[in-house]
Amino acid sequence: MKEISNLPDDFMDQTYIKIGRNVKRIREERGISQLKLAQGIGHKSVSIISLAEIYHNKQHFNIEHLMKIAYILDVDVCEFFKTT
Repeated sequence: MKEISNLPDDFMDQTYIKIGRNVKRIREERGISQLKLAQGIGHKSVSIISLAEIYHNKQHFNIEHLMKIAYILDVDVCEFFKTT
């Protein structure tokens, strides 16, 4: 078993950055705007999408967002965690 103390300090930051980049890449490949995606997951503003895609001020997607986004973009949620 690995020790949590060995986890790099920036592990979660790097994970959220990776997720945001992958959401943006896949969203753009599908030709879906930030507004359309935001509305698709039940928000009226693009801010949740725009801020989380770039991890601005540590804003990030939660699991509910990711599951809904995966459904809308028609991808497995695992795609958001891949290193590209």
